[in-house]
Amino acid sequence: MELLFVCLILFATISGALASDPDLLQDVCVADFASGTKVNGFACKDDANITAADFFFNGLAKAAVPNNPFGAVPTLAFVNQIPGLNTMGLSLARADFAPGGLVMPHTHPRATEIVFVLEGILDASFITTSNVRVSKNIKKGEVFVFPRALVHFLKNNSHKPAAVLAAFNSQSPGAQLVVPALFGSTPAVPDDVLAIAFQISIEEVQKIKSNFAPMN
Repeated sequence: MELLFVCLILFATISGALASDPDLLQDVCVADFASGTKVNGFACKDDANITAADFFFNGLAKAAVPNNPFGAVPTLAFVNQIPGLNTMGLSLARADFAPGGLVMPHTHPRATEIVFVLEGILDASFITTSNVRVSKNIKKGEVFVFPRALVHFLKNNSHKPAAVLAAFNSQSPGAQLVVPALFGSTPAVPDDVLAIAFQISIEEVQKIKSNFAPMN
């Protein structure tokens, strides 16, 4: 029985460690972007050079203007914007939507996401590995969770602007946009592969590719 208990504790500990970024082993490890040392995350800045600015960011205070073809724009508060987040295992983002705006289908390979609606009404959806779409209309003050690595999207179906605040259990969640990844990669995914996968013509593949500049 004791062995079983120990095994369960070890399993829970390992599972927790794998669920998000590794735990920090010191008080802080402010990212040193100038360091040439390659680690899982960023090397630590010398403690003598740490300032309050390393832990501060005001970029989420104001709504961004969603002036792209998709009518939605994210503002990130990741480790690249807040160096003090390095090794902390969390980050934030804000997304602002024009009427009809869309955060296109994408995944976060390194994090679960939880969104809080600041204003408006949005369709929040994710798709399971069984190809089941889980969807909910969410409004101001409500929360929705997108499980780690699953394809998901947010759509403003109203005629008014909307905005959400998103939290992640990673300092750098990563984001892979499904359509640009397939139709705008470098080197390009072969046209015949996409034509077979989507059951469309080569000409249609090339037309879609023309809408997406190669992603480097």
